[in-house]
Amino acid sequence: MDLGIAGKWALVCGASKGLGYGCAQALVREGVNVVINARNAQALEQAASNLVADAALAASAGGQKIVQPQVVAVAADITTAEGRAAVFSVPGGPGRDFDIVVTNAGGPPTGDFRDWDRDAWIKAVDANMLTPIELIRATVDGMAARGFGRIVNITSSAVKAPIDILGLSNGARSGLTGFVAGVARSKIAAQGVTINNLLPGKFDTDRLAATVVAAAGKSGKSVDDVRQAQQAQIPAGRYGTAQEFGAICAFLCSQHAAYMTGQNILADGGAYPGTF
Repeated sequence: MDLGIAGKWALVCGASKGLGYGCAQALVREGVNVVINARNAQALEQAASNLVADAALAASAGGQKIVQPQVVAVAADITTAEGRAAVFSVPGGPGRDFDIVVTNAGGPPTGDFRDWDRDAWIKAVDANMLTPIELIRATVDGMAARGFGRIVNITSSAVKAPIDILGLSNGARSGLTGFVAGVARSKIAAQGVTINNLLPGKFDTDRLAATVVAAAGKSGKSVDDVRQAQQAQIPAGRYGTAQEFGAICAFLCSQHAAYMTGQNILADGGAYPGTF
């Protein structure tokens, strides 16, 4: 399926690895020019090189004429005004005129809410709620003026089924979800702009690996035993992959998803047990 977004410009945050990289990979394969952002410069530059090589390989394997999209790496802390300014002023980039924005930030620490002070809450809200809102605010009017825009916020399945030790994430991401529910249904919906949230369950990423190691240490079980036990609780019988997640993101960014907005798309292998 041709997603109809070749040649457009996308900003993908947290794209040096994991789910952010999976989203960038899927978009680049569709011929989208991508500005990737993360804080680790070395990892981000490596990701950019991999994305360029992957796009060329995918096009060649599919017998397609290779139109190499641009991949620009901007190492910066997107939660700061300076970081956002760096992304919007990258040489050769679109400025603030992104057609697609994928917001993504690492989840805040796990723990007991009794141990979190005000600073911990402010940091979580700043990264997982206020920063996506700032990126939306900076780009959405330009999208509306041009008649096309796609914003996808990577949140968490914990928004739909809260987890007690993820209180910081539950609170901050739920705040973003409530904000999006309103703005996605404003006048921009009739101007070709959609805003959706993509909620990952358990995907085989570095972050998940770290939580598995922590769970193993706490329980006294081996890492393999913890992984197997977690995957047995998922109806699909396994963790998801970053490539699968990226494919869902790319579809939400496509011309074909124009009638989907204000939605929370759960990708968890069937783990959520509810009807709605």
